Amino acid sequence: METAGFLPAVFFMSQAVTVGDPMSHNSSPPNPLTILITGASAGIGRITCQLLARQKHRFILAARSKDKLSELEAELRVQGVESLAVPTDVSDPRALDALVKAGVDRFGRIDVLINNAGIECFASLDELPVEDILQTIETNLTGAILLTRLVVPVMRQNGFGRIINISSIAGKHGPAYGAVYGATKAGLIAFTQSLRGELSPAGILSTVICPGFATHGGIYDEIVKATGKKTPSLLGGTTAETVAAAIERAIRKAPPEIMLNFPAMRPVFIFRDMFPRLGEMLILATTLKFLKRAASIRK
Repeated sequence: METAGFLPAVFFMSQAVTVGDPMSHNSSPPNPLTILITGASAGIGRITCQLLARQKHRFILAARSKDKLSELEAELRVQGVESLAVPTDVSDPRALDALVKAGVDRFGRIDVLINNAGIECFASLDELPVEDILQTIETNLTGAILLTRLVVPVMRQNGFGRIINISSIAGKHGPAYGAVYGATKAGLIAFTQSLRGELSPAGILSTVICPGFATHGGIYDEIVKATGKKTPSLLGGTTAETVAAAIERAIRKAPPEIMLNFPAMRPVFIFRDMFPRLGEMLILATTLKFLKRAASIRK
């Protein structure tokens, strides 16, 4: 039996497991947790707050809509949950500075960061205005990176942190007519992987969640309404409630990645990686017509 390659591989795997193990550090999770969530006012963000509020955690609520944030803050107050609403445009670095400062001034710590804010951008690439391209990148990716950069020092002080980035199936395989959107979501996946390697020894663990077409509050609802068509059967989908439950699990277990979709997409991506041309043909044959129709909404 050849062992020259086997033993180093086992050693590498054991080290990877140790780095990513949520119990590999000494700090215990605080109770209650102080949770900063972007895109909190609607959809996945709002439903996530409603779910986590059952555990009486404290919230720093960020979104662009002041009125919707105030409504959510009042709803949480009725439940006896302490929260702070901070109207924020995550594409504005100065607004992110103010958000973190306000949260730390109020609660003294930030234990969980949920980078949930995002916008869709489906159109032919050459027809997209430059402003829309930049806004999508700044909202979906740059804002998450800059906000995480501000929050990490606060987490380091307490030796505990959870960073949860809401990506998409589009980050696993870039969708036709969604080049910019897919690029931002793929960036969040790579960003999360880098954070795990860098910050896990400090007790700060990161998870990326990749939902499919999220309904009942997802950003794809408008596409479905406008096209009058359900998502392709291969792509399937998930619900905002399912994503919220995955966020709650990520806080507790901190896995590297959670892919949410029914039917499951992971086997499709494994097949694509083994047979790139066939995999691409399968995905395009199933999705191209729907995505082209989604792109036509912008016209």
